[in-house]
Amino acid sequence: MHQPVTGVKAPGKAALASWIGSAVEYYDFFIYGTAAALIFPEIFFSAENPQAAAIASFATFGVAYIARPFGAVILGHIGDKFGRKKVLTFTLLLMGFSTFIIGCLPTYDHVGILAPILLVVARLLQGVSAAGEQAGANSMTLEHAPPNRRAFFTSFTLSGTQAGLILATLVFIPISKLPEADLLSWAWRIPFFLSLVVVVVGFWVRRTLPETPVFLEETKKHETAEVPFVMLFSNHWADVLRIIFAALISVVSTIFSVFTLSYAVNTMQIDRSTMLTVLVLANLVALGAIPLWASLADRVGRKPIFILGALGCAVLIWPYIWAISQGNLPLIFVVGILLSGIVYSASNGVWPALYGEMFDTRVRLSGMAIGTQIGFALGGFAPTISAALLGTGPNGWVPVAAFTSVTAIIAAVSAATASETYRTPMQDLGKRPVRISVTA
Repeated sequence: MHQPVTGVKAPGKAALASWIGSAVEYYDFFIYGTAAALIFPEIFFSAENPQAAAIASFATFGVAYIARPFGAVILGHIGDKFGRKKVLTFTLLLMGFSTFIIGCLPTYDHVGILAPILLVVARLLQGVSAAGEQAGANSMTLEHAPPNRRAFFTSFTLSGTQAGLILATLVFIPISKLPEADLLSWAWRIPFFLSLVVVVVGFWVRRTLPETPVFLEETKKHETAEVPFVMLFSNHWADVLRIIFAALISVVSTIFSVFTLSYAVNTMQIDRSTMLTVLVLANLVALGAIPLWASLADRVGRKPIFILGALGCAVLIWPYIWAISQGNLPLIFVVGILLSGIVYSASNGVWPALYGEMFDTRVRLSGMAIGTQIGFALGGFAPTISAALLGTGPNGWVPVAAFTSVTAIIAAVSAATASETYRTPMQDLGKRPVRISVTA
């Protein structure tokens, strides 16, 4: 009889390694988003058309999401065939290298059109790295976790992501207070150079993390998929499609952290440091909210928590952007923290378990990586789409809010079609019933 596979004696070690690794990865990833909103339009693009420069800068933020599906296929194959740990080491080093390179780039004034081209190349490398990071960390943590606390332990990957965003924003707050000439000439490079420090920390933490028990068992039995991508789309194509649409919830995150930051500062003339403070406070709240929502999902299921968060975001995005359009600072803080810190955390905290439990061990990393990265691609281009949708006048923000609401509702509907798996044993996850044909 097949015996259940248990995790390591200290699953917390896997969760900690995922938390720190994700914080490092997404510190690098999010400092780009902040710079794209506040700085890059002025230094990497022509100053003749500020709106076109802003759209182009947001496009370089989104271009990483083009690379992410391709990176997901490659890194998913490596992770499912050769191990989760190899993927996590590679993604950490690649992200650190590409981020440091951005800090070294010449600007538009120095080399003209070559500057944004080099920026796009470095951003594409960041996208490849990010494609394998979350899926690898989620697979690692899920497969080490106790059976009745899988959502709680996998949520640490997303808590790490929030920590990375907090760290990235905190680094930019003092830099943003420098004189404009200093900020645009040299100070913007500092957060990118600091990526070397955080990468060293992340690598040190991950170096001793063991491979997961279920993957080692499959390796010993020679049951790993020869070509995980083929097996994935033969047996789990519906789950991949489901995740693609559910992952549209990421639009809320990029609209909140990138587009509304630019809209508030550049269009509504709200102080830059004030909006960065909103981001920090919302994500500090999210650090506590994510594991709490995940713990609840271990009791009542993944689907109701995810759906509650998605529908809540569809509603709250309206008062948040309206508050920015009115310059109402108290309301910006209150609704911003409620939207991103609490409600979005419900979906954000449980999707690692919800998505990961759709697949068996042989294709789990590939399934999560490919499904999420295609869905996240729209999230990555959401600031660009929103900049194009933004109208003039007091109600110019309405199309942006409507766009965000629609994507959140689609995510909720997609999650509602999934099977509930919070009580399913690890060895039964992703299994398909055998169909027996009966002939007369």
